[in-house]
Amino acid sequence: MKAFLILEDGTVFEGVSIGSQKEIISEIVFNTSMTGYLEVLTDPSYAGQAVVMTYPLIGNYGITPDMESARPWPNGYIVRELSRMPSNFRCEGTIQDFLKEYDIPGIAGIDTRTLTKILRNKGTMNGMITTNEGYHIEEIIPKLKAYKTGNVVEKVTCDEKSVLKGKGKRVALLDLGAKQNIARSLNNRGCEVTIYPAYTKAEEILAEKPDGIMLSNGPGDPKECRDIIEEVRKLYGSDVPIFAICLGHQLMALATGADTYKLKYGHRGGNHPVKDLETGRVYISSQNHGYAVDDQALDKKIAVPAFTNVNDGTNEGLRYIGKNIFTVQFHPEACPGPQDSAYLFDKFITMMGGN
Repeated sequence: MKAFLILEDGTVFEGVSIGSQKEIISEIVFNTSMTGYLEVLTDPSYAGQAVVMTYPLIGNYGITPDMESARPWPNGYIVRELSRMPSNFRCEGTIQDFLKEYDIPGIAGIDTRTLTKILRNKGTMNGMITTNEGYHIEEIIPKLKAYKTGNVVEKVTCDEKSVLKGKGKRVALLDLGAKQNIARSLNNRGCEVTIYPAYTKAEEILAEKPDGIMLSNGPGDPKECRDIIEEVRKLYGSDVPIFAICLGHQLMALATGADTYKLKYGHRGGNHPVKDLETGRVYISSQNHGYAVDDQALDKKIAVPAFTNVNDGTNEGLRYIGKNIFTVQFHPEACPGPQDSAYLFDKFITMMGGN
């Protein structure tokens, strides 16, 4: 069946429908990862977005047990070519069936290189995936311009508290849309990880006297998370060591008086170089975000830049003055992507007094 991707600037791509055939409007973003498409699909940070995969062949090893959450989160999926016959000893099914199972529409057979160039040059924009050949573009464009992702954290966070048992340090993980490998990375280092829903009050977390607090990644505009920012401000006021990733990094910055802004087309992929400003060393990182912290708006008595993006100079991490707190914009837990910065979990354990 024919399918169409219609962008808010009026550009139309024609391809083939994959997955569900329902019509969706979403923010269109691109990911440059060459592998790990299943981890991308199951990353909660993509809630409210449709993902373009820039690598031309997707699905060649099928669906494997590498999911980063219990289900896929993007509104839509856009690829150049979808493998019809996956081959891998761990394969449990095809992407086509996976998308149908979770009612996610997609489109294949379009020029994703051209689409990505448009998004890079004009910036991230909204779009529609539809199988309706009789669409009227003049009616669709206003709907596309009006679309907002809204507060999607409440959609992706866990429903109730859960615990990963361990014999080491006790870590409270605030689930803002956490990838599972964050908790695994801590648990594999011996930590007992208690996972809390995003809207848990700071008083409840602190009452259990954790050795450290982890703020996870998550989707959407950080400024939409007003209630969570208030609780993060209380966590900052405690003396508990805190490590934050991605959305957690942005929320800590907002909670301490800094500002965030939307990037032109975001950073999404497994090949982004970040520089440690203390050592000068460069790490290749996994990233997935459309907003960044404005390091020009920092109060240098509260926090100073710790990492910077080598490609565009945007902020990639903060070190907080007089506090056992550090935050990063990139993903040290990767999945998918390089493990260069996994040492940051060891640094966190050291901050908590562990070995």
